[in-house]
Amino acid sequence: MSNNFQTVKNLKVSKDLLSFVNDELLVGTGISPEKFWLNFDKAVHELAPENQRLIKVREELQNKIDNWHQKNKGTQINLENYKKFLKEINYLKDEGPDFKIETSNVDDEICNIAGPQLVVPIMNARYTLNAANARWVSLYDSLYGTNIIQSEEGGSERYDPNRGREVINYVREFFDKYIPLDGTSWKNIAAVKVKNNDLVVLKNDYEYNLKDKNKFIGHRGETNKPTAIIIKNNNLHFEIIINPKAFSAAHDIAGISDVIIESAISTICDNEDSVAAVDAEDKIICYRNWLGLMKGSLKVQFEKNGKKLERKLNPDRSYISRDGKGLKLHGRSLLLIRNVGHLMTNPSIILKNGDEIPEGIMDAFLTTAAALHDLKNKNNSRKGSIYIVKPKMHGPEETAFTNSIFSKVEDLFGLEKYTCKIGIMDEERRTSANLKECIRTLKNRVFFINTGFLDRTGDEMHTSMEAGPMIKKGDMKSSIWILAYENNNVDIGLKCGFSGKAQIGKGMWAMPDKMKEMLDDKINHLKAGANCAWVPSPTAASLHALHYHQINIFDEQKKIFNRDPAKLDDLLTIPIADRPNWSVDEINSEISNSAQTLLGYVVRWIDQGVGCSKVPDINNVGLMEDRATLRISSQHIANWVHHGITTKIQVIEIMKQMAKVVDKQNENDKNYKKMSDDYERSLAFNTACDLIFKGKDQPSGYTEPLLHSNRLKKKINQS
Repeated sequence: MSNNFQTVKNLKVSKDLLSFVNDELLVGTGISPEKFWLNFDKAVHELAPENQRLIKVREELQNKIDNWHQKNKGTQINLENYKKFLKEINYLKDEGPDFKIETSNVDDEICNIAGPQLVVPIMNARYTLNAANARWVSLYDSLYGTNIIQSEEGGSERYDPNRGREVINYVREFFDKYIPLDGTSWKNIAAVKVKNNDLVVLKNDYEYNLKDKNKFIGHRGETNKPTAIIIKNNNLHFEIIINPKAFSAAHDIAGISDVIIESAISTICDNEDSVAAVDAEDKIICYRNWLGLMKGSLKVQFEKNGKKLERKLNPDRSYISRDGKGLKLHGRSLLLIRNVGHLMTNPSIILKNGDEIPEGIMDAFLTTAAALHDLKNKNNSRKGSIYIVKPKMHGPEETAFTNSIFSKVEDLFGLEKYTCKIGIMDEERRTSANLKECIRTLKNRVFFINTGFLDRTGDEMHTSMEAGPMIKKGDMKSSIWILAYENNNVDIGLKCGFSGKAQIGKGMWAMPDKMKEMLDDKINHLKAGANCAWVPSPTAASLHALHYHQINIFDEQKKIFNRDPAKLDDLLTIPIADRPNWSVDEINSEISNSAQTLLGYVVRWIDQGVGCSKVPDINNVGLMEDRATLRISSQHIANWVHHGITTKIQVIEIMKQMAKVVDKQNENDKNYKKMSDDYERSLAFNTACDLIFKGKDQPSGYTEPLLHSNRLKKKINQS
């Protein structure tokens, strides 16, 4: 340790991290390294004991809940007795008086513009830049390259003019519904121009206007021969690109070559579930990429199809407004930064008592330090706010602790109080059951709440592990608690005044290749009252953005506000299988499905340090997998083993069979190392097994402790 670490005040800091902080992160902030480390040392040693105490509270509560279920085994759970018990142990809090959040200086992308939200691993600079630039995406390309347009050439490299015409037709029909012309169809137009500050389209020498003229807000080029028309609907924009010489305009009489749609309104740059960052080397990559985004200087060179390319942040988009003024639209997604939760520690910094630093505390100070650069240039937040998404908090004590952390962060950097805004991820059972009180502790900071079905299900299963065998994973989405959970999140958010002030979000679409299915299904997130929802790619963002043109979410929220709120009794109804009589084949099929995706994810995490990837499932359907999906799969099998639905021997046999399947699915990856060559010596295979067989004893059922320790072993062996 002494060779790789340097003593700074009462801390031992990785030399590489120390150099990064002193020579890159703090340069230009006005904060000297001396001042930073002096105050950081003091703050960390004040915060770390409370962090440790809160983790101990989690363990104590879990033990009490386990004991209660064991004592009541064999009897039907009486909800009144159960709630009384949860209140006695301080798991369930009394609800206080009504209040409204008081968050101020929030950007329009949070409070006024409803739209898709990307989540991207901050460790990958190329993906991160791609996501930041996904504010504007070609709708034509997105439709042409996905299964929405059903024709033989889908996915072919050879251009199919028939498919191209279908794309144009799809967009024109959409415009006819949501941006209609007065007296004709978008399909019939022959030309477009700007006349008397209005959009005019021509057909057979006749001129037509939009039914709602206010939806036209500007253009580029000459008024009689514009190169782009800017349309605004539900606070979102389309750019209709006019270039008759372009290949894509060959079959378009109006010369429209593309339609650019405003897509990813906000992007979560993720330090958590989608990355595999376990030490100083990894954390520096994360922090350096975030710093580059906040400075506006992040660039990456890469090779694609034999060509050397460079990617950097897109500039703003200029246009001429209706009254002739030069105006701009923001060129990039509003960037939020997801820190890690309260559980994990990191070996980058060692405290004076010899403990590793709580990673969430380190993230808070260092990601905020990077964002100081944006407070000067305002390339990201024009309102001067820093947006931190905080995951995996359990109840109001932990959300209050997050408030304390960021109060100290603001003090150190001399920031105005509440500059740091907090997004509450409602993904743990104790938070769901106490959501109003969680929000109250952050009422001056909260800018976002969302539901996360995957982590929330993992916590549901772990919290109630002793209650009995859980229903099948596929049945969870229709269970009583999940419906109450999704509604409760929106009900509480609206009651606390989120509409027009903060985001209410919904979870990820996990099948990036199935865009037609996403278009059919994901509109339900808007109908449920969410003004943002997660998507896995820029293409998915552009297509999901269509939903926000179809529904004015703020009108929808007004309707939802008056419905009967979700019931706490439903939220606390445990999804145990009542006298399950599943056949051996059913049981093995369920375990095989979980085991295959579990192994497919873990092998990349441990061997290659890939934190989020598209993993083919047992039917070879690509699914976006991260630690939340892993938590569900491992906890579900652990529960079934614990209750005798299956046995350890059966599960190991299935794991070996599925390892062969995963090996086959990865045979074209030159960096892939087979698990089935030697199960005993495969660190990835054994980690996956540990996640199941040690799953009952993992804190809150989280997968991070085992993943991190084994990834560190892998890195040491590789060095």
